[in-house]
Amino acid sequence: MGMGTNWLNDVEMRAWRSMLSAHSQLYNQLDEELVKAHGITFAEYEVLVHTSEGQGGSVRMASLAEATLVSRSGLTRRVQHLVAVGLLERRRCKEDKRGTFAVLTPLGWEKLRAAAATHVRGVREHMISKLSRVELEALADALEKVAGQNSGLG
Repeated sequence: MGMGTNWLNDVEMRAWRSMLSAHSQLYNQLDEELVKAHGITFAEYEVLVHTSEGQGGSVRMASLAEATLVSRSGLTRRVQHLVAVGLLERRRCKEDKRGTFAVLTPLGWEKLRAAAATHVRGVREHMISKLSRVELEALADALEKVAGQNSGLG
């Protein structure tokens, strides 16, 4: 171990480990609930949500890759599965032949509406209900700082 390492103190270590643990537990719990109730993973749900936020339920694959924080190959696999089960379609962009859009199908909209209710209930139960308004604001402020984001991301 290097002598020049600036080791984490107890508070720093507690903050780091609890953030990782909370993320992992929440993700796994929400994923399990979506799979059990709707047959889609949290990652697939995230793709449907971001697609729904595009104009007319349509979004460029490049934008989807940025929004979902996955590798392009990971996103391609997810989209292929969602296309195979009839929740998304892929369409070529008319203006830009290289561009491809993911488009929600009517079945995709239906699945998203049903899954969203399960997801929001889970977020409330497993996280929101455990924290006060002040704690939620402090947590949001702190994590936005770490993520380098502006507030208002839904």
